Parts: sequence; C-alpha cells; structure tokens
Amino acid sequence: MQEYKHYPVMLKEAVNALNCESGKLYIDATLGGGGYSGLILEKIAPEGRLISFDVDVDAVNASKEKLKDYKNLTIVHDSYTNIKKYLEENNIKEIDGGIVFDLGASIPQLTSDTRGFSFLNESKLDMRFNQSGDFSAYDVINDYKEAELVRIFSEYGEERFSKRIAKKIIEKRKIQKIETTKELVNIIFEATPRIKSKIHPATRVFQAIRIEVNHELDNIKNTLNDVLTLLANNAILSIVTFHSLEDRIVKQFFKYYSKEWIGDNGQVLSKNQNLYDNYLPGGGFNYNLPLLEIINKKPITASEEEIKINPPSRSAKLRIARRINKQERH
Repeated sequence: MQEYKHYPVMLKEAVNALNCESGKLYIDATLGGGGYSGLILEKIAPEGRLISFDVDVDAVNASKEKLKDYKNLTIVHDSYTNIKKYLEENNIKEIDGGIVFDLGASIPQLTSDTRGFSFLNESKLDMRFNQSGDFSAYDVINDYKEAELVRIFSEYGEERFSKRIAKKIIEKRKIQKIETTKELVNIIFEATPRIKSKIHPATRVFQAIRIEVNHELDNIKNTLNDVLTLLANNAILSIVTFHSLEDRIVKQFFKYYSKEWIGDNGQVLSKNQNLYDNYLPGGGFNYNLPLLEIINKKPITASEEEIKINPPSRSAKLRIARRINKQERH
C-alpha cells in the first residue's frame, strides 16, 4: 500500500484546545493520516477513549496501521455525518471530552493521480471522498444544467467567470462526454481570459465541484448541530477550516449558539436566524441560555514556521468553543 502522508495542520493548537484528560471520551471527526488522533491518544492515556471517523478507506487503513498499538481507539470507516447515529447505536450518551474537525481534503487525496481532485494530474473526473459512493464529478460536469453549473461555480468556488465556464462545458459535452481532469482544465482555459494571478485558473472550479460532490457545506452544518446535542458541559469543539465558506459556517454557528437566543416569548433573537432556524439541535431548547462559549474571538492561524513547512496551511483557521449550560430538555 502506498504510504499515506498527510500533514496535520496546527496539530498542537487544535489538540491542546481539547484540554485532553484521561478517563474522558474524545472524537476525531476527520481521521485522515492519524495525526490528531495520535496526539490525542498520547494525552488521554491510560483511561481515555477516542473514536475516530473517516469515509476514505485509504485513510482508515493507513491510520489503523499507524495507531495499531493503542487499545483505547476505535476507528470507524464512516462519514463524520454519522457520528450521532454511531454513538446512539453504541449506547454512548454524550461526549464529555471534546471533538476535533479538520475539514480540509488531505494531501494524498488532492495529489492522487487516480482520484480526480487535482487539476495538475490527468485522471478520470471523480472527487469522491467516499470511494464507494455513486455520485462523482463526472455526473456534475456531464449531467448538470447550465444554470446549476453557474450556481455551484459561483457559490462554492466564488469563480468570477462562472457563466463563461458553464457555457463552454455545455458546448463541449454536446459533442462528447467530458471524462478527464485534463479535458475539464482545457475547457476552463478556453473559457477564461488570461489574467495575471498566482491562482491556477481551474482552482476555484475544482473546489466547487469537490464541495458539490461531497455535500461538504451541508454536512458541516448538519453535523455541528448533531454534535451540539451530544457534548457534555465543558466539552470542547475544535475546528480547523481551509476556505472562507467553511469558516463562515463555523463562525456563524459559534456566534449563533453563544447568544441568549430564545426570548421570553419563544422568539429567536439571533441575527443569524435565517441560517439556523431549521437546524435547532434536538428539536430546539426551551430555555433562555447560550449553549456555547467562544474561546477565541478571532481564529487562530498557522505560524510562519508551519507555513514554510506546509504552504497549504496558510489558509487554515482554527476556531474553538466550549459547551455550557447543558440542561435536561423540557
């Protein structure tokens, strides 16, 4: 098996935020190469417990080998979206330690010459984190209507030439199906003007397709609300994001639940009401209390030293919150 090399961004900062203690339960929502899990396990010995999730079978297999000597670790080959389901099925009532998320795609995924994440490699259009899933980048590019392509390129990629690119994709696929990353990159080059930029012209489109294929933003939002119902008092949420769309969701989630958000008349008081009205945890709470305390008002970013070692870490942001005021629901 090819070595699974993944650099865990802000490893010490993200794990130290959890205030790891022996005897408590912790969750690594995004196992990857096992960097966060390994450090958590060191800190919670001998009586702590860690459950780590990843939908990528390559990550799971690599981490099982790397962490095979730890007896207090359970690795679950499943999406972090099923954390709540897994805990309920295993009669685990709450997370009393904390949970860490690393929401970026891993280096092995992004650089793979077979999985279609990279615009620098020639491969089939894929971009699935879960390799057993049926829906891929091929389906997005060849089946979506022009307006749908414009929407995802604009919303998820913040691509200024979304309309031009979508139109060109439609033109090309009328002649024959678009099957490879190289074909898609060439279409993007044809559709966009030559401008001076440090960013490759395909960067934003590939990001947008990846987000669409894996339902990344909805998954983050839904899972955060699930997790909020599971955290015990003083348990920690430690979340590393890698682009503005992810960070915005986490920031607004923290802000929303750190306010006294239910008034005496039952009316939602938060300014972000429109974002989370449909995601009230566990069907909503009946008391006038904030549910989170934000630990760092401004996101923590990677050090200059870390950025030199791992340039992609320059875009990472770490946000931390603590669960408070947990009560029995009325």
